[in-house]
Amino acid sequence: MELKKSGTIIAAVCIVIYLFALIQGSVRFYLSVDQRRSAADQEFTQIAALALTAGTQGFMNEQFVQTMNNALVSSKSLEALIITGPEGEYAFEKQRGNAVNWINNSPRFFNKFSFSDQSLYMPLDITGLRNVNIKAVAGAFDLAEISKILKETLLLILIGFALAFFTMLLQLLLGRQTDTASENTQAPVNEAVKSGAGPKGLYSNRSNIGWEEYIKDRLDSELHRCSSSEHDLALIFMEFTDIANDIMYKTIAEETVSFFASRDMLFEYGKWGIAVILPIDNLETAISKSEKFYQRIMERFPSSYSRASSLCIGLSSRAGRLLNADRLILETREALKKAKSDSKNKIVAFKSDPEKYREFIRTRG
Repeated sequence: MELKKSGTIIAAVCIVIYLFALIQGSVRFYLSVDQRRSAADQEFTQIAALALTAGTQGFMNEQFVQTMNNALVSSKSLEALIITGPEGEYAFEKQRGNAVNWINNSPRFFNKFSFSDQSLYMPLDITGLRNVNIKAVAGAFDLAEISKILKETLLLILIGFALAFFTMLLQLLLGRQTDTASENTQAPVNEAVKSGAGPKGLYSNRSNIGWEEYIKDRLDSELHRCSSSEHDLALIFMEFTDIANDIMYKTIAEETVSFFASRDMLFEYGKWGIAVILPIDNLETAISKSEKFYQRIMERFPSSYSRASSLCIGLSSRAGRLLNADRLILETREALKKAKSDSKNKIVAFKSDPEKYREFIRTRG
């Protein structure tokens, strides 16, 4: 429960990080464009004043042209200038062919997404000349600043992704052990101790696995946990028909623990049987594990388990249904009964139809 709560908190933090990254990126982008427009206005005013001064000394002479070119190169935001005089129009570009298009010997600015749409135009009052004016086109974006904003925004998003990834990884690795230790393992024991009746302790002295009386409570708890996280769950009942004494039964139980690697999920079942709860596993995975376990028992105990009928296994699973422990135990018990009566198939699985099951529940009201 604590791990799930922590995961929810981390998810909320990740969402906040994503929103912050997008909002700050958008705001900084807007401010960068706005600052770019202000800089273009200021630089154009300065260049227009310089053109007026240089034009008074000699309009469109070599010194005037050089002055305009130098001023344009020094500008951070302006891309091109067009100066109109009595004898025609003249274009100045930072990069030839990038901003000015010539149409019938008349220069026109390109209409590009990367160019600002702001109006940069000013008449030049040069003594002795009429109809002299200057206009310019500016770049809409400060590419260096935009690149910096994008990199820093991406970094924030990657931090959120990394936090989410490692949280999911920790939940995957630790969730099962944490839930088992903190929510489930002590509940049946405590209830038994409080009532003053029934089995004592977590594990039976006879087998060193869980008491049969604990199966229902533990299964209900695991079903609730798996349904909350939309995971599957499988239940296995197995019966060893050739066991002759408790010593042999305890040996088989330890072998079962060794194979399934979860003593907390194993319980006594009947006199010589064992129940196994497999959280998260679906029916196909449980069948595969049962087949491997069956083969392992036949190989480890050839003298006692030389006959195929000496071990019978029945299985069922949650299979996306909302059901309680009693129902799953009933299905698994029926599968085991079928395995004991079938001379050929000693591993039998109860396969449910989720749609038919839900219709059955609705019909019962």
